[in-house]
Amino acid sequence: MDVVANGLVALVAALHAYILVLEMFLWEKGPGRGLSGFDPEMARATAALAANQGLYNGFLAAGLVWGLIADDPTGFRVQVFFLACVLVAGLYGGFTANRRILVAQALPGALALGAVLLAG
Repeated sequence: MDVVANGLVALVAALHAYILVLEMFLWEKGPGRGLSGFDPEMARATAALAANQGLYNGFLAAGLVWGLIADDPTGFRVQVFFLACVLVAGLYGGFTANRRILVAQALPGALALGAVLLAG
């Protein structure tokens, strides 16, 4: 079960690193605009906000990587904390911004959190 849990945590970390790149560096380009659905003018107007969001996603990714490389019990606790953060952020975003966030962020976070708790 540890292998499955670690794999899911790594996938969630990679997802959040990818979101960081989209929001911080590609927001005004095709991939970022595809994510937001914004026209060029709105993407330009919201680029600083997106970059700030991207930075937070980077912190989530970094925390999950820390949890993967730290020895237990620290690694386990860090993973639980950051996966809970991912889950809360995904639920909040899904209910306030876009329902797709429930599937793209909250669901992977919840699956990884469940696997980590079962493996722990």
